Amino acid sequence: MASTRYGRAMSDEYIPSTLDWVAEQIAEYEASGGTRATTLRDTGIPIIVVTMRGRVSGAIRKIALMRVEHEGCYALVASRGGAPTHPHWYQNLLADPEVQIQDGPAPAAYRVREVTGAERELWWERSVEVFPTYDDYRVSAAEADRVIPVLVAEPLS
Repeated sequence: MASTRYGRAMSDEYIPSTLDWVAEQIAEYEASGGTRATTLRDTGIPIIVVTMRGRVSGAIRKIALMRVEHEGCYALVASRGGAPTHPHWYQNLLADPEVQIQDGPAPAAYRVREVTGAERELWWERSVEVFPTYDDYRVSAAEADRVIPVLVAEPLS
């Protein structure tokens, strides 16, 4: 049954990614309790699964992002491969910053906020250490006058 949170209708409907490989990876990761499908494609880089509400549908959405963790917080880099526009999930997080992140066997509750200035640069550097290609994405996005957003997820506990 739908509920209301932050003045919007919410549903428990899960809408998987339209990218088959993303939907399959998330399903395998969750089904295994975070023991299989733990890296992003052929990179060998560990992932986390972020569960959020769609800003328009109110439905549950899930994404797999590279694991950039520091002292229990996570960077969520809205790179979209350096494309000229932000990924849709970025707008979802701005609309409803309460998410669940699964990094291992069970998800936990987090609140997401966009970081700027020196804090953004620190998290950007951490992210590039995990995935150096982010710097290439930064250049591509800048050519389209886009700055790649960096968000930080902090535990709610």
